[in-house]
Amino acid sequence: MALFALNRRRLCEHLRKNAEVPRKSVAVLQGGEQTQRYCTDTDIVFRQESFFHWTFGVIESDCYGAVDVATGKSLLFVPKLPESYAVWMGKIHALDHFKKKYSVDEVHYTCDVAEVLKKLQPDVLLTLRGLNTDSGHTTREASFDGISQFKVNNTLLYPEIVECRVIKTDMELELMRYTNRISSEAHKEVMKAVRVGMKEYEMESVFEHYCYTRGGMRHTSYTCICGSGVNSSVLHYGHAGSPNDKTIQDGDLCLFDMGGEYYCYGSDITCSFPANGKFTPDQRAIYQAVLKASRAVMSAIKPGVAWPDMHRLAERVQLEELTRIGMLKGNVEDMMKVYLGAVFMPHGLGHLLGCDVHDVGGYPEGVDRIDEPGLRSLRTARDMLPGMVLTIEPGIYFIDHVLDRALADPAQACFINKDVLARFRGFGGVRIEDDIAVTSGGMELLTCVPRTVEEIEALMAEGVGSTKPFSQLSAQTP
Repeated sequence: MALFALNRRRLCEHLRKNAEVPRKSVAVLQGGEQTQRYCTDTDIVFRQESFFHWTFGVIESDCYGAVDVATGKSLLFVPKLPESYAVWMGKIHALDHFKKKYSVDEVHYTCDVAEVLKKLQPDVLLTLRGLNTDSGHTTREASFDGISQFKVNNTLLYPEIVECRVIKTDMELELMRYTNRISSEAHKEVMKAVRVGMKEYEMESVFEHYCYTRGGMRHTSYTCICGSGVNSSVLHYGHAGSPNDKTIQDGDLCLFDMGGEYYCYGSDITCSFPANGKFTPDQRAIYQAVLKASRAVMSAIKPGVAWPDMHRLAERVQLEELTRIGMLKGNVEDMMKVYLGAVFMPHGLGHLLGCDVHDVGGYPEGVDRIDEPGLRSLRTARDMLPGMVLTIEPGIYFIDHVLDRALADPAQACFINKDVLARFRGFGGVRIEDDIAVTSGGMELLTCVPRTVEEIEALMAEGVGSTKPFSQLSAQTP
């Protein structure tokens, strides 16, 4: 709970430095609500709303929280539960239980929010309303019976709390090192367990099982992407229409993008490898091109570097490598001018990471999205700052729809060797995704999985012939 107490202190410090924030302000946040599956009484597994979690660390649903900006005093409001709760759901705890559990100054019932806040005599209540520039959705602003009695400002809190979330504290970084360590080990178990003839969802199951049994991770950061063969070119594969259900074939390249989440802090890791444990020459060439781009970006990351420049660097390296293997021809700088890089990497290089896998703060006021192919897909265009956590995830994909458009465009088609490209139709794609923290002198790599061709083949060879059940496989316990 010291982590969340520090988060609240940082938030108050930010707000007190803002001359527009009245002296007697109280920030009020509403937590997530327990929901059911459509019209049934079947609960959907609850996961706390991220802003509320960042501020209070509360895992229960249907709560409110408030922070007196001037004093830092913290107040938590929990539901007054009916007696039937004790029969079906467990013990009904006294308010003091939550005060001790969450290290807050006061705990009250949610039915008393207005009455309690009135005693603080605030000049204004600061509520959370803002546009998530990644999703395009607007945050849910706190609302409760009696709020009309107060003067409310819903514009000042959002930009301040977002900036606090962008820069991670040492305690937050330690949590994210943990999520990366567990998720990295889970990816390694998947690479050792994969066999031709298995279903993609079996690998999803291995990953989730490891994260939960070894790391206590009830949630993943996002829906697992377990693409094999041509599915490895589907950027967000694994959705309801394609639920990781293809049979893995000999010669398939696997692209598995999965990340565990602990206490709402996430990870986001992608490993690409051959299903049979041995890269073909073409698979090796594409894989090493992406790896070279990844390492070029890692070498260049430091405070002050612009993220769009890192995206362009990754594109340039990948175009150089595709030219080297004969798929492209001509001058790479001329290719960059016609956005050929976006043909093979239509997504952005990476994104901020924290309590959300695509974390908030990518485009604050004064940072504009670049309306160019590839770059417009960047989830942030900020300059790097110490304490930021981001993914670095270059990739090369052979997506028929995108390739067909490029071949129909004379400005791009002139650089493409059509005979070589034809060999890669149905190849799928390669993505290498690591999580990094920006430091004062460069970056810290949080992810730890095999990355070179030799390392991957050696690890996968360890799993060949293994008949041990998963629970008996050797693993490093964190």
